[in-house]
Amino acid sequence: MLWLLVPVLLLILILTKFTYSNLWIPLKLQRHFAKQGVWGPGYRSILGNTAEINRLAMEAQSKSMPFDHRILHKVAPFYYHWSLKYGKTFVYWFGSRPRLGISDPDMIKEVLMNTGRSYKQIGFNPQAQLLFGQGLPGVEGEEWAVHRRIANQAFTMERAKGWILEIVASTTKMLDTWEDIRGGREEFEVEVLKELHGLSADIISRTAFGSSFEEGKHIFALQEQQLQLYLQAFKNIYIPGFRFLPTQKNRERWRIEKEIRHLVRKLIKNNLKSRENLSNFLALLTSSHGGERLGVEEVIDECKTFYFAGKETTGALLTWALLLLAKHQEWQDKAREEVIRVCGKTGLPAAENLNELKIVTMVLNETIRLYPPAASVTRKTCKDVQLGDLQIPAETQIYLAFSAVHHDPEIWGEDAEEFNPMRFAKPRKHLASFLGFGLGPRICVGQNLAMVEVKVVLAMLVRRFAFEVSPSYVHAPIVFVALEPQYGAQLIFRRTHI
Repeated sequence: MLWLLVPVLLLILILTKFTYSNLWIPLKLQRHFAKQGVWGPGYRSILGNTAEINRLAMEAQSKSMPFDHRILHKVAPFYYHWSLKYGKTFVYWFGSRPRLGISDPDMIKEVLMNTGRSYKQIGFNPQAQLLFGQGLPGVEGEEWAVHRRIANQAFTMERAKGWILEIVASTTKMLDTWEDIRGGREEFEVEVLKELHGLSADIISRTAFGSSFEEGKHIFALQEQQLQLYLQAFKNIYIPGFRFLPTQKNRERWRIEKEIRHLVRKLIKNNLKSRENLSNFLALLTSSHGGERLGVEEVIDECKTFYFAGKETTGALLTWALLLLAKHQEWQDKAREEVIRVCGKTGLPAAENLNELKIVTMVLNETIRLYPPAASVTRKTCKDVQLGDLQIPAETQIYLAFSAVHHDPEIWGEDAEEFNPMRFAKPRKHLASFLGFGLGPRICVGQNLAMVEVKVVLAMLVRRFAFEVSPSYVHAPIVFVALEPQYGAQLIFRRTHI
């Protein structure tokens, strides 16, 4: 009979461990937060609140809204609903792990500016990790520090301004294509989200790899497929070991990853051979910096991240800027007048006059505030910490609601939901009130290039064309990788003849 006892004991052990991890510990943590006045939706075994989060997201995605800027219920529906019920700081559950939803600038600053290694990135779902690989968003500690030091040297403002000619060339090509679409008509319609993603891809290919979009477009197409698989994985709790099963989706993930890495490796090889442009991103990544050098696989991961994140975020930011200027014609006129005055006869932005585009810069900052490309970030505690007045246990996950901060009337005033670029004529009151590129050591490494790119593109576009919102546009902001219009952005353009 002893042989029967072993599996029974094993089953009891498994059930005990499961009960401890999935019931006892979560309920204990729920009581811990409740004692500090932090409430939230009740814990549900195994899946936590993910089913409710997905339901709220699907409801939000199924509805359009008026073209105003009250978007929190669309871009962060669970945070919007639960913050109304439980307060701006609340606890919810991603699986058996607690997550704190936070939109207090002081607490956000404390998390993001921390250099004592009290907080770190939440590791990617292994099925989602293929999208970014082991680039900057996915590495920690000394490995991250080395990657960051090398990437910082590739993205200085001086280098970004040195790429203006490439940005102008890509933008000119797009605008000339629009002239062909116009075909002599007074008005024509363009879906600009797709166009601006393509433009951003071309600019990245030129500035980062010294190649044209034609060489890089297959990588972008593969990453679009990878994105869809990533989004499916991101929404769900990961089952350990599932990524190794040869399911149809896993086989597709493996195939795409293998092909992308092959293509990027080929780009690296060709770049090292030619060395035509030693200032491009790829050349800088493969060079030695103070004795530090990235390996080929590390360079591939950084290229994947830059290729994808750069295209998504700048394309989305430019799209929202055009939509806002199309809706608020008085600011479009002001921006156009400034560009004509600053850029003179050529009409082309240059390194020496870029800083003079004050109105264009304020418009872009207000766009980032209302429609931040990164609507939120997550972190987790590495040890027990005190955050503000709260005692937070180790391994607690933290959701930092950037979009809620950007739309908070207590921070931005009663007109927080309105488009008012003049608010950026004055210094902001709180360091963590404006989080378009993040904050602290992990602030977006490509922000210099991103801002140079969007200033140049917007300046060239408003000079050549006047535009308004098409009747076919449906306002439905949604978070994919970046915050973007769910159904595209249809605008009607007219030649300015300036």
